Amino acid sequence: MTNTPAKPAEPGTGPSGGRRDFLYYATAGAGIVAVGAAIWPLVDSMNPSADVTALSNIDVDISGLELGARLTLKWHGRPIFIDHRTQERIDRARADDNNPDLIDPATDAERAQRPEWLVVIGVCTHLGCVPLGQKDGDPVGDWGGWFCVCHGSVYDTAGRIRRGPAPRNLDLPPYRFLTDTMVRIGEAPTA
Repeated sequence: MTNTPAKPAEPGTGPSGGRRDFLYYATAGAGIVAVGAAIWPLVDSMNPSADVTALSNIDVDISGLELGARLTLKWHGRPIFIDHRTQERIDRARADDNNPDLIDPATDAERAQRPEWLVVIGVCTHLGCVPLGQKDGDPVGDWGGWFCVCHGSVYDTAGRIRRGPAPRNLDLPPYRFLTDTMVRIGEAPTA
C-alpha cells in the first residue's frame, strides 16, 4: 500500500470555511454600502440647484418691444439679446447671406426663426466679453450689429462675426415662439 501525503485543505473549505466566507462577503458588502453612502452627498451636490432648474426655461413677453428696439435679459447667467429688427436690418443681414468673406458662414434665415426677431447669446465668442449695441448710442460697428470693445470683434445684424478675433458668430440659444408675442428661451423649436 502506498501512502500518499494528504493535500492541504483549500482555504474556506474546512468546517469553518463557510462562516469565514460569509463574514468576508458581509464585510465587503457593508463596506460598499458605507462608501456609497459617504460619496452620495458629493455626487448629489453636483446636480443643479432648484432655483437654476426653475430657470432652465424662461418665457419672455415681447409684445411691448418696439420695432428697432433691443432687449437684454439673463438666462443661465448669460445675457440674451432679443432684437426686434426693422426691415432695414433684415435687408442688411440678408444682403450678405452669400458673402464669401464671412468668417463663419450662415444665412440670416438659419439664424432667425422669424425675420423680425433675432435671439442670440450676448457673449463675444472670442474671450467672453459682452458686446455693445443693445442701447441707443452704443457703437455697433460698420455692419449695424454689435461691437465688442474688449478686442474689437464686430458682428452684423444677424449676429455673424464680420471682423475681429472672434472665431464664430454669436451663439444661438435654444428658443421657440409660443405665440406671436411670447418666446420661450431654453426650449428648442418643435419640428
